[in-house]
Amino acid sequence: MTIAITRKISPRFNECEITHIERTPIDLEIARQQHTEYVHALEEIGCEVIELHEEPELPDSVFVEDTAFILPELAVITRPGADSRKPETETIIKALSPYKVLVHISEPATIDGGDVLVLDKKIYVGLSTRSNTQAIEQLNQLLNQYGYQAIGVELTDCLHLKSAITKVDEETLLINTDWVDESHFSDFNLIEVHASEPYAANCLPVRGHIIYPYAFPKTQAKLEAKGFKIKNVNLDELAKAEGAVTCCSLILE
Repeated sequence: MTIAITRKISPRFNECEITHIERTPIDLEIARQQHTEYVHALEEIGCEVIELHEEPELPDSVFVEDTAFILPELAVITRPGADSRKPETETIIKALSPYKVLVHISEPATIDGGDVLVLDKKIYVGLSTRSNTQAIEQLNQLLNQYGYQAIGVELTDCLHLKSAITKVDEETLLINTDWVDESHFSDFNLIEVHASEPYAANCLPVRGHIIYPYAFPKTQAKLEAKGFKIKNVNLDELAKAEGAVTCCSLILE
């Protein structure tokens, strides 16, 4: 069984943190409709969705990915880099604890789950405005006994590592090489986003499908040419908050 943990959108979503794009008004009703479409997409490909109640005082809390990341052996509870987001982990701890042993990142480390790309036993961490080297040190201490190695990766002009690169399958990554150095990932087959779609590198592989936005048809064509099965969603309104398909769920397989 695949479980997807999601959270409804806060009524204060327009107060979300913005780092790399210009703030524009978000239509809350459309954002909620798009999030519902996303949840339905997860259900349609066979996930059991656990949808948490909205957090009225936490504008960014729909982006549950940043609060934790999941490994086969356990889950790591992060310490988000934006102070406004640190309280988001409280309800995620409650949601994950029935399913996973939990370990916790602690002060002075900060890390967003969106900066974490797990590829087998290597955990790549984007050194962004949200995630720091102390987090990498703590991850290596916490996870060494399980054989994991955390590695820092420099980023250019993007919020999170998974803005620049995501996993498509065990051998394949989707990448914007303008935002992250491809040499870190030389052991993988790389699909580069179309030059006209710089934000297209974020995809979510679940149960044999790739959940992917309608907004990037040229990059989608590259994925389809390689035989990947796409499940499209519309997240344009959430993208105004620097959100993407991986941001809105925690996947337990």
